[in-house]
Parts: sequence; C-alpha cells; structure tokens
Amino acid sequence: MKTDSENTNFNLRHLRALHAIWAEGSFARAAERLGVVPSALTETVRQIEEIAGGALFDRRSRPPEPTPLGLTFLRETAPLLDDLDLSLQRLRERARGQGGVLRIGAAPSAISPIVAPAIAALRAQHPDLVITLHDDVAEELAERVADGRLDLAIAGRAQSSPDLVQEEIAADPFGLGCPRGHPLAARGAVDLGEIDPTELIHLDADTGTARLLADCPSLPAAYKSGPMKCHSTIAQLCLLRAGGGVALLPRRALELFNDPAICFVEVRDLALVRRLFLVQRKRQMPSPAMAAFLAALAQAAQREA
Repeated sequence: MKTDSENTNFNLRHLRALHAIWAEGSFARAAERLGVVPSALTETVRQIEEIAGGALFDRRSRPPEPTPLGLTFLRETAPLLDDLDLSLQRLRERARGQGGVLRIGAAPSAISPIVAPAIAALRAQHPDLVITLHDDVAEELAERVADGRLDLAIAGRAQSSPDLVQEEIAADPFGLGCPRGHPLAARGAVDLGEIDPTELIHLDADTGTARLLADCPSLPAAYKSGPMKCHSTIAQLCLLRAGGGVALLPRRALELFNDPAICFVEVRDLALVRRLFLVQRKRQMPSPAMAAFLAALAQAAQREA
C-alpha cells in the first residue's frame, strides 16, 4: 500500500481519463469527450503510468488496448466510478429539492405480491420520489444491476456474479395452472400422470421458470418442453385464460393478476419451489430512497409469507 503522500498524486481526473480511453478506444475520441487536447490526455496518462510504475495501454495496437496491468485496474475501479457518478447525481437531485431517484427491477410474477405493495407504501411516504420499475427475466435484471442501470432487483436466482449479492426473500411452490372450466380445475390436487403433457404451455428456455423445470430430476422430459412456448409469464397467463392449455408454474406467477378465470392446482408428486431473491451490487451503500424501499419490501414479504 502506497503512503498517503504518494496516493495524492493520483486524482479523479486521472481516473476519468483512463476510463474514457477504454470506453472510446481512441486517445483522440477520449480527449474530445473530456474536452481536452490529445496532447494533454497523453501527458495525463504518462503521469498515471509513472505513478503506477508500468504501462497501462499498449500504444502500438490500433485501437490502443489496455495492458494486463491496466485492464485489472480499470475493472477494479469501474464500480467506484459508477458509484461516484450515482452519488453526484443524487447530490444534484437533493440540491434541486428532489426526493431522489430509485430504479427497481422485478420478475413479473414478483410484482403483484410484494413489489407493488412496497412501492405503494413508499410513494405514500415519499410522494416526490421518482421511481422506475423495469420487469424482465432474472439474467437480464441481474446484468442491469451489475452495470448500474438498476439500483436493485427482485427475481429468481441469476447465475452467480462476483459483482452481486443475491439474498432469498420469498419462495412459492410449483403447481398446475389451468382454466377454471378445465376438468382438473375442480380437483384439490393431482398427480403428474393425470396431466396431459401435450396440453402444456411452456416458457422460453432462458426464463428462470423454464430452467427450474428443466433441472428438476423428478420431472419427466415430456413435461419440460413442448411445441407451445411463450416469452413471458403474462403471455402464458393470457393463453391459460383463453383455454389454450395448462401450465406448470409457481403459485405467485399464476396469481399475477388474481384472475378468477384461472386456478392453481397442487401437484402432489412435483416437489419444486421457485425462490425470489433481492439482487444488489456488492459493497453498495443504500441511498435513503433505497433504504426506505427495502424496509417496505421486507414488510410486504412478511405479510405475503
């Protein structure tokens, strides 16, 4: 670890210069983006490399590529720069008297039971808060949280990432969703063998629900995929309501609209649970708006449990 006097030679201007070159792939374009002449940017990089003790960009390549030393430093400092920019944005919002901005991601089936009530409670307490709700599949939401486009997300587990923390907040069992007039709708519970696999409406393979079904060892292959597929739970529920078939899905997904035209039937020999996770960036300092939402979300999840 360098001493404080050595570290003070490096400042935010240096950091932004490195990231601008990395993003633009050109010293000239980076200089234009930063509003400086190329020679000044070249001198800035020379100063940083002197502080670092090694080259950070290979100037022989076109476009200039980060060296292994430079790439490691850029990846380590990218979250710091993102957090600083977000903090500055919030600082300006507070200075203008705004209540802040909160960007939330959610799987569609998580919205009705816990996310929507939490947002409603939050807005009642903070009516000037600007809130954006983005619904998508778990992997896309996790990517948006990781790169800072979302502050947090509530969804099924995404693939592990060193940039994210995923904390389980709710769980619900899989069962059979079917139209109210279907012969199995009046049954309190059924066995898998009573479900005609040719009637099943499936979700795309990249959705969390489809992956859970595909990975379930006790589920026969005929129930994991078929000719009828949808991109979203909403489309799946619309087809159920129209009598287009039946579906294996989590209870909360079926209850997305509290639609009396479709019903949930327990499947006795399908021991499968879908879990919802709160997805956040590691070492993220919650803003006041985020902290208030997390408190409201915890209350909504507790009521739903």
